[in-house]
Amino acid sequence: MQLTLYTDYSLRVLMYLGLHADKKATISEIAGFYGISRNHLVKVVHDLASHGYINTHRGKGGGMFLARPAGEINIGEVVRHAEPNFHMVECFNPQATHCPIFAMCTLKGVLNNALSEFFTVLDKYTLEDLLKRSGGVALPQFMGVSIARER
Repeated sequence: MQLTLYTDYSLRVLMYLGLHADKKATISEIAGFYGISRNHLVKVVHDLASHGYINTHRGKGGGMFLARPAGEINIGEVVRHAEPNFHMVECFNPQATHCPIFAMCTLKGVLNNALSEFFTVLDKYTLEDLLKRSGGVALPQFMGVSIARER
């Protein structure tokens, strides 16, 4: 399974904002840092703001920042929100199922179980977990910022 770039960019924006929580960031700044299109990020940022993950301010002195603490942003929730669907195979989409063995196929159950486990793992993590030190050992420099956060 591969997540879309939209989901990847959503997570990147949140991580960047979490690591730079002491200041507002701009779309251009984030796009420049990651080397990705500003136009792609405009839509992502708008969506993150409309769903309460970030706050945005336009104009001079504007920018964006996390709308809630990083510990309250669940990674599984963000991925579910950002992905258009999780149709790993045709039979996951009831409107597109034309498979002659659909009724007796056990593959869909196995894949559905795998998808469920995927989200079980993601649901255990928050944005704060992605940003914090692990086991008392400092993470290496990440995105040019030394992470010194404890839970």
